[in-house]
Amino acid sequence: MLVDTHAHLDFPEFAGEIDAVVYRAKEAGVSRILVIGTTLKSSRQVILFAEQYPELYAVVGIHPSSVSAEREDFMSELGELAQHPKVVAIGETGLDYHHLPSSLRKIEVSEATFGADSAETIEADLADESEIAAQAAAFEQHLELAATQSKNVVIHQRDAWEETVQILRPYSSRLHGVFHCFNGTMEQANEAIGLGHYISFTGIVTFKNATALRKVAADVPEDRIMVETDAPFLAPVPFRGKRCEPAHVRETATAIAAVRNTNFETFSTQTTKNAERFFGLQTIA
Repeated sequence: MLVDTHAHLDFPEFAGEIDAVVYRAKEAGVSRILVIGTTLKSSRQVILFAEQYPELYAVVGIHPSSVSAEREDFMSELGELAQHPKVVAIGETGLDYHHLPSSLRKIEVSEATFGADSAETIEADLADESEIAAQAAAFEQHLELAATQSKNVVIHQRDAWEETVQILRPYSSRLHGVFHCFNGTMEQANEAIGLGHYISFTGIVTFKNATALRKVAADVPEDRIMVETDAPFLAPVPFRGKRCEPAHVRETATAIAAVRNTNFETFSTQTTKNAERFFGLQTIA
């Protein structure tokens, strides 16, 4: 059996299809699915799904790129949601510097203004600083909530490794985190593992150009590795380019088992044990 440790079944890509998606996952040997909140509204919805389907468990949190759009007192409701019996972790939370305001605006500096601070550039820099500060504050709030409620955290990190680890480090004695959709180096993986955290891989490991990442997946210690889909994104080969769904975690697990020189059954058993331990899930005989 497998556990898909990260899926966004509340996204519009799955509207009206949850029954079929859960059925196909079970047919593929996926016994449980962690549905991940990204906003307050999303977190409420994933709890509803977890209430309706015994195979689903909820993770509640505000995605870093959604922090600025939430109401200022979002943590009060998030704390209440986190107490639900089917909420097994906090997240996804973390830092995302890839989608800062300046990158979204795509500001172009012409030759005439090259070397000079234009008003647009200054405005973008200030917007970036504000966004970075908001994400960092929210990340710490999520970590404090998780530590207070004795839950672990699902971590989103993009283009902000050093800053993410810096904020996480003081909490590492109080909780565990899983770096979801890991796409970094072995050095980074070892840094996270050294602090007691976990590494989770998506269908990216099946991509033709992911040789370096497959090497990392081959070397992560067996008690610190998990698998996920990040559905509806990052469908593994042979589904690349199509909507990803929890059943596809089987392809990711198969690919990683191969590079680890083990069989699928052994690897799936190990990653399931890791997920059960991390999320506090009941062991299925």
